[in-house]
Amino acid sequence: MPVIIDEVVISVEVTNQESGGASAQPASLDDKQAIVNECVERVLDILKQKTER
Repeated sequence: MPVIIDEVVISVEVTNQESGGASAQPASLDDKQAIVNECVERVLDILKQKTER
């Protein structure tokens, strides 16, 4: 029986605690959006590769 995924929800939290992330300036909205877009692209590529098999 095949499994059909209608929706994929991705939640990402990016922190930099190892190098003192609390004192660093927060990332701009554009930087955050770029990170989210890159994550979405990679996930879609992986899903596409799995469906091609």
